[in-house]
Amino acid sequence: MSNQSIRINLTTKWAFAYLIALFILLFAMTIGISFGSVPVPIPVLIQIIGKEILHLPISADPDLMLTNIVMNIRLPRVLLAGLVGASLAIAGAAFQGLLRNPLADPYTLGISSGASVGAVLTIFLNISLPFIGLYTLPALSILCSVLTMLCVLTFAKKMDRSMKVETIILTGIIFSSFLSAFISLMIALTGDELRQIIGWLMGSVSMRGWNYIVIILPFFIIGSLTLIMNTSELNALTFGEDRAKHLGVNVKRRKMWILIAGSTLTGAAVAVSGAIGFVGLVIPHFVRKIWGPDHKHLLPLSLLIGGGFLILADFVARTIIAPSELPIGVITSLIGAPAFALILLKRRREG
Repeated sequence: MSNQSIRINLTTKWAFAYLIALFILLFAMTIGISFGSVPVPIPVLIQIIGKEILHLPISADPDLMLTNIVMNIRLPRVLLAGLVGASLAIAGAAFQGLLRNPLADPYTLGISSGASVGAVLTIFLNISLPFIGLYTLPALSILCSVLTMLCVLTFAKKMDRSMKVETIILTGIIFSSFLSAFISLMIALTGDELRQIIGWLMGSVSMRGWNYIVIILPFFIIGSLTLIMNTSELNALTFGEDRAKHLGVNVKRRKMWILIAGSTLTGAAVAVSGAIGFVGLVIPHFVRKIWGPDHKHLLPLSLLIGGGFLILADFVARTIIAPSELPIGVITSLIGAPAFALILLKRRREG
């Protein structure tokens, strides 16, 4: 087969992969907005989106109640779930590539717990930093997630100078347990904020509104672009740090950028939705199994499918026991925990 034929086949393969990922995301968004206690027919939804967002010259006026439901309740909720899922999935894919282990993700590395401490402290102490105001919550969550990541790496290095991946993950679990105990202590000392903190920790995108999209969006853009700009370096690092150095990668600097970008995405996601586990573990593993380990495509595909996955998880959470709602973290854990066990068993067999 000629080189040109191979290139055409690869282009077709990746075009097909992105079409599937986009279809999953758009399908999830349509389901998430259309279905609920008050159904919104898809033709009406298209009218509302066309008139209210795209400002198309549509003569028919959609029902005012349905317009309010779509624009003020369901659309911001679906977009927020998509941004959170995309953030956690692309961060998980980057951590797995960097540490060369499919068990690595923001949850198992303790970064989610660190971000949760920052969010709970902000709520508990009612902190509002000057100049940044609305962004105090994500800023402190990101700061705590970065500090946690640095502490995990420092402690792992003291335990094992070779910094084996298993040591890093074990250290992450230790820090996660410690920080969870610290959060439990704050909950025990909390009065009026108890309900808000527990709701935050269980994970939810309910009743957040457009303000929360404004909070997460800049961090999502910066963190995602930083990781996507480092895909070649991530590909090199999958062969080991020594090989990456021979290929001209400044390993120390690139590792720091990837860790900071992943922690930023995790911290911002936790700030707006609470701790939602296993998204960063399951989605990158699923994408890697189907389309391979090339980070140039693995990261953006994980981003798209992660967004669609969390939208569908949120849809299940709010409809499975309607009119009550389950925390979205319950749904992701029910899916993620068995997947984590299967990955672990497979690695044990391969080992």
